[in-house]
Amino acid sequence: MNQPTKKVLSLFSGCGGMDLGFEGGFSVHKANLNPIANFGWIEGPTDSEQVLLKKNRFETVFANDINPDAQTAWTHFFKKSFGYSPTTFRLESVVDIVKRHKAGENILPKNVDVVTGGFPCQDFSLSGKRNGLNSHKDHTGKIIGDEDIPSIETRGQLYCWMKEVIEICQPKVFVAENVKGLVNLGDVKDIIQKDFSATSNDGYLVVSPQVLAAWKFGIPQNRERVIFIGFKRSALTPEALEALSMEDIPKEFDPYPKATHTKPVKKDVPEELSETKLSDILSDLPEPDGVTDLSHRHYSKAKFMGKHCQGQGEISLNGISPTIRAEHHGNIEFRRLNAHNGGKNIKELQAGKPQRRLSLRECARIQTFPDDFEFVIPATGKTRKRWDLSPSQGYKVIGNAVPPFLAYHIARNLEEKWNLFFK
Repeated sequence: MNQPTKKVLSLFSGCGGMDLGFEGGFSVHKANLNPIANFGWIEGPTDSEQVLLKKNRFETVFANDINPDAQTAWTHFFKKSFGYSPTTFRLESVVDIVKRHKAGENILPKNVDVVTGGFPCQDFSLSGKRNGLNSHKDHTGKIIGDEDIPSIETRGQLYCWMKEVIEICQPKVFVAENVKGLVNLGDVKDIIQKDFSATSNDGYLVVSPQVLAAWKFGIPQNRERVIFIGFKRSALTPEALEALSMEDIPKEFDPYPKATHTKPVKKDVPEELSETKLSDILSDLPEPDGVTDLSHRHYSKAKFMGKHCQGQGEISLNGISPTIRAEHHGNIEFRRLNAHNGGKNIKELQAGKPQRRLSLRECARIQTFPDDFEFVIPATGKTRKRWDLSPSQGYKVIGNAVPPFLAYHIARNLEEKWNLFFK
């Protein structure tokens, strides 16, 4: 018997990493999966490097972001792959969306089951200025003057507007995402958790946030994100309400996905449980020059600027990648470096392959986007522009995204326990 579709409202959507993970039905490299822990997730085929994941019961009915490049990437892929109308995605600040809704416009969808949102993370990032809740950028990303006191409309407090959407739409569950640096920024994590818990209209039970490391879920990247999951109290079964209120939540009610991979630090760790290596997912890609895939043909030509600069390292094919960042051009890690620049991918250098930075497709693979997700899109129609989405813009939206396969882990866990959680 088919279960009904669950409607998802997505905020701060970017190019759709979280949305794609909740949708499912996309391809990943077979090396991303654990053949034991991920059993039953594959739709097919099993005899190729790329495997198709099963479709989930979640359907994105609303998405938003203020970045037009993210909108271009999102609408291009989701129209092609799922038949979604471009109007599903709104290029608008969540602040303005909520204000328009409260003014009487019929803008937010009804009967939403899930709200997701990766509220802006730059102000909490370890690599940023770490302004946290005291950001000096407004909800559209513009810098405000020092004379303006940071408020609920500045970037560091946009989670409050996600809270407003939750109060309006009353989903059964919400999933919020941010960088790991948030948990080390004073009491910010506790403030955000308490604010989400105080959501009106029955209230939400926000379980203790967890930091999920991407490599523990088959994603070859040193990327860590803090996840907040909250449940509408009145929608929970009595058993779920009791279990989720415990300090140590029973495994069968744990809303966070269980890690599927571990670093091979012990001799008795089975090979299939060790971390996915970059060589596992990149080895079948040809060199970029001359390929038809524009997202692989294009890569940053920025020269090596010395080890003292950010983004001048070489990825280790026998390990995992550094975090794929939203910077571009000279901040993209090298696929390989010449020996005199410290290159260690010896076999590739000996084979005569040139020093170069990662292509967009390689970055996208590390992030677990499918190969049919395009990040370089030529301009259409009569225009003087060369690109609708340029290579530099593509690098940015890839780096800003939630890895789709990490989101898929979160979504599968919620879907499998849905009837256990809700009445």
